[in-house]
Amino acid sequence: MSNIAAAKSKLIAIIGDEDTCVGFLLGGIGEINKSRQTNFLVVNKNTAISELEENFKSFTAREDIAIILISQNIAEMIRHLLDKYDKIIPVVLEIPSKDIPYDPNKDSILKRARGFLGGEK
Repeated sequence: MSNIAAAKSKLIAIIGDEDTCVGFLLGGIGEINKSRQTNFLVVNKNTAISELEENFKSFTAREDIAIILISQNIAEMIRHLLDKYDKIIPVVLEIPSKDIPYDPNKDSILKRARGFLGGEK
């Protein structure tokens, strides 16, 4: 498979609240692979931290996922995993949720990028 074909077959994964996930799913990012694994996790007040951790680890280990979008308020619940995550692909991007705005001071990836560029950590 060529690099172009491989890049076209990569997915975006989403970990977020129901409104965030539904918005992205309506936009067409939802997939279920041959192993019956989805590329999204809808998080609610009953979602256990262990389930978040397990799904994050699963998404980062999958070859078919290139980008993981995670609502920043949910990222805070597994910040210890995000701070340790150091792969380039899949890239993890923190996004705002419907009710909670994005705070760049909490974003692990942004902090790391600032460090590389000689800015604050």
